[in-house]
Amino acid sequence: MPSNEVDEALAAPIPQVGERLLALHEDQWFDRKSVRIAPRDLAKALVAFANAEGGTVVVGLSDGAVEGMKTHRSKLNDFRQTPMDHTIPPVRARFDQQGCLNSNGAADTLLVIRIDPSEVVHKLANDEVYLRVGDESRRLSFAHRQELEFDKGQSQYDGRAVPDVQVADLDADLISNYRSRTGAKGTTQKLLAARSLLTHKKELTNAGYLLFAPYPQQLFPQAYIRIIKFLTTERGTGARLGIEDDLDIRVEGPIPRAIQEASRVMEELVPKRRSLDASGLFESRPIVPRDAYLEGLVNAVIHRSYSLAGDHIRVEIYPDRIEIESPGRFPGLANPTAPLEISRFARNPRIARVCADLRIGQELGEGIKRIFEEMRLVGLNDPVYKQGAGSVRLILATVPRLGPTQAMRLPTGSQQILEVLRVAGKGLGTGEISEAISLSRPATTKRLRALQGEGLVTWSGKSARDPRAEWSLA
Repeated sequence: MPSNEVDEALAAPIPQVGERLLALHEDQWFDRKSVRIAPRDLAKALVAFANAEGGTVVVGLSDGAVEGMKTHRSKLNDFRQTPMDHTIPPVRARFDQQGCLNSNGAADTLLVIRIDPSEVVHKLANDEVYLRVGDESRRLSFAHRQELEFDKGQSQYDGRAVPDVQVADLDADLISNYRSRTGAKGTTQKLLAARSLLTHKKELTNAGYLLFAPYPQQLFPQAYIRIIKFLTTERGTGARLGIEDDLDIRVEGPIPRAIQEASRVMEELVPKRRSLDASGLFESRPIVPRDAYLEGLVNAVIHRSYSLAGDHIRVEIYPDRIEIESPGRFPGLANPTAPLEISRFARNPRIARVCADLRIGQELGEGIKRIFEEMRLVGLNDPVYKQGAGSVRLILATVPRLGPTQAMRLPTGSQQILEVLRVAGKGLGTGEISEAISLSRPATTKRLRALQGEGLVTWSGKSARDPRAEWSLA
């Protein structure tokens, strides 16, 4: 549910406010609480929203009824003091009262609490940490709390000391190459310390080990890249698993060498097709621009969550697309549905810095933008990011964008419908598409018919009124 629906309900005429808020679904950004809630229990919701993406809590609604605050005015101050009394550090929240009619038809008020997303992890006075996930405030385990702290930047996993490893155990050739790239003088310890690869106690960090150990998989068995080439456009299972013979490749080693080797393997395996270049000659080109998929690979290696054990980076190469999946959700307060709006956030700042020194990554936050630019330059649709429970998947598909002439023939927003269908990966009903692009059903139908006329989408159903009818990419 878009958060603006909450604002629309709050802006409705006073007699409608309560009922409209009750009609909304609780979700990632909205929660209802009874006026009878204890301040320490309200604090759980405040902490959960602050640790996630922010949101709105309305107090005075419970069990389908508009309770209002009128009969509990004494609790107003307790609720307003909740951030100071029950959250550490205090959650940033704004408190307002909104007029309404309670379920008895009398004039009343609701308490509206707007919580800002935070750059730090908040907890309750009893040291419990909560995170808003869908329509619930989940108490985090110690491991999940650690991951949240890493993502928030309070403590980076790549800056922690790796046990029982000395600087002398590192690969001398890699250190020498890094020294020449940076033009550094002095001892190896000084070189590593200058990039925060040693702790204040002169211990090697996880970042230093992953970057310069001869075989970091000895302590980080999950830190490898798996490259798989499929014969078919679907992954398949069991006997129908479409992996090409002997093309399930595991790439290991320190980060710089792993990226270099994985890049070489991908260049060999990515399907190519002959196309006419600017000089009028036919050349063999990869189905997806080389710079786009290599940038996706580098981003995955640099920004993956190395604290998540048991998972690795997967590169899946299909006849019509490349998919790169990296352990760890988008760090910080990023919105995966709007990847171009994601601000710079390095989950592994030490790794990112060294890779920038080695010209592997520029540490400018332009990786995602560059992938978009490369895809658009060759007339392909924008990349798609899908965030799961513990990973992010980048999809680079060979789906052409609308050409300038074709785009002029079609109503505004037609490209957006194609993107919605592509991201969904399945047929969708008109209502689902309408909701996804925030257009009325008639306006959506008009655009779908226009796309159908261009041969870009197909409709399947038993009749014009079939509730199960779907639109799919042609």
